[in-house]
Amino acid sequence: MKYVTEFRDVDLVKAALGEIRRMVTRPWVLMEICGGQTHSIVRHGLDQLLPPEIELVHGPGCPVCVTPLEQIDRALAIASRPDVIFTSYGDMLRVPGSNIDLFSVRAQGGDVRVVYSPLDALKIAQENPHKQVVFFAIGFETTAPPNVMAVQQAKALGLKNFSVLVSHVRVPPAIHAILGSPSNRVQGFLLAGHVCAVMGYWEYPPLVEKYRVPMAVTGFEPLDLVNGILATVRMLEAGSIEVNNAYGRAVTLDGNKPAQAMIQKVFMECDRKWRGIGMIPMSGWCLRPEYDDFNAEKRFDVADITPQESPLCIAGQIMQGLKKPHDCPAFGKECSPEHPLGATMVSSEGACAAYFKYGR
Repeated sequence: MKYVTEFRDVDLVKAALGEIRRMVTRPWVLMEICGGQTHSIVRHGLDQLLPPEIELVHGPGCPVCVTPLEQIDRALAIASRPDVIFTSYGDMLRVPGSNIDLFSVRAQGGDVRVVYSPLDALKIAQENPHKQVVFFAIGFETTAPPNVMAVQQAKALGLKNFSVLVSHVRVPPAIHAILGSPSNRVQGFLLAGHVCAVMGYWEYPPLVEKYRVPMAVTGFEPLDLVNGILATVRMLEAGSIEVNNAYGRAVTLDGNKPAQAMIQKVFMECDRKWRGIGMIPMSGWCLRPEYDDFNAEKRFDVADITPQESPLCIAGQIMQGLKKPHDCPAFGKECSPEHPLGATMVSSEGACAAYFKYGR
């Protein structure tokens, strides 16, 4: 496949790995911020092919994993109502709340449907005028444009039975929280190419300057990732502190300006709690007041729900790069993909799920 197979070329990957081995002179800890990158790294064994001086740790870049438990419980409360059709991407249905998950709600008779786009949920609302249709709008900057488009279209159509439960999070404040922590170990970052394709990477140079930590924008194929690691190690070894765009075929400095303008019209920055990590100031997006009619949290009055997190789960420490999944005493025992304690095991992008699936 054009633009994919060439980035899985074994000889090119080996050449880049060889360059890293020749270049590295001391240990470095790098964090890939995206869960999709984590799965690609572990699936292709890139973490085992790197020289021992390079340690990869796994960041909070899985949108399912970081969706706060209280937001999951709010989704469960709304989905359990007989007058609601609750719609979501499929990977959210198995994420455990305090007691159950969305699959359990569906098994108990709730109308919970998997959709592939928020516009699918909009169509369901048009076809079911006597039902309240709610879309679970989660994700990083990547999924924000279609979600705001659905809200704009619902407003233009005058739909009174469509709303969104918003749990959007933003990458730069999360990086700020990780690097600003007294326990931080990260010395270089691999930035998520799909996030930067939408937002550009103009937000990251101030972080690089503040914390003196280089960053490289990279993609998801083996060669993309190895080239991103190579670029980061090259900067570290040379003492160069900057942002390197190693994913130029998809990312520009400014990003997709029309998409950014659309986001800013419907969303505004807000404080957001991250599951396993806690509150990160101004790290989320929520609906602007003029779109309150489409705010499911207000429509169904579920803001005061208090969650109960599993005391065994160490997902927060894993997502901050402080521990690996196999450091958790519950990994593969009390916690497995069939019986997950936390979202890092159940999500298709979670670090724990990757380690379990690929035998780490």
